[in-house]
Amino acid sequence: MSVKAILNEKGRNVVTVGPRMTVQQAAVLLRDNHIGAVIIIDADDQIAGILTERDIVAAIAKHGAACLEKPVSAVMWQNVYCCTEEMSVDTLMEMMSKLRARHLPVEMNGHLAGIISIGDVIKHHIRAMEQEAEHIKAYIAG
Repeated sequence: MSVKAILNEKGRNVVTVGPRMTVQQAAVLLRDNHIGAVIIIDADDQIAGILTERDIVAAIAKHGAACLEKPVSAVMWQNVYCCTEEMSVDTLMEMMSKLRARHLPVEMNGHLAGIISIGDVIKHHIRAMEQEAEHIKAYIAG
């Protein structure tokens, strides 16, 4: 199965913000949307960075609460690793594990096409195992 299949099932909506939004505002957005990351989009609608819960915690630990008033561009991860829709789920899992990434934006033709979280991958993996078990049961019974 591919990343595209996961996106088709879960949806392609991605919460994005501009680089000038404050870290505090982004934290509220994460909480309100029950998500762990937002993608920062520049003026040309290109991926400029990613901000995760981990990044916010690290910034507070390093700079104190004052960092909450800084723009997300000051604490975001600029070297954003992306995946493509054509990528297999196995390759995606390997990439997430190697990079220790919980969220990977999906890029298509230089634009944001979705986002995949480790939770999405695990949900897919569990569903695939359940389907395989059902096929085995049907084979044995049939």
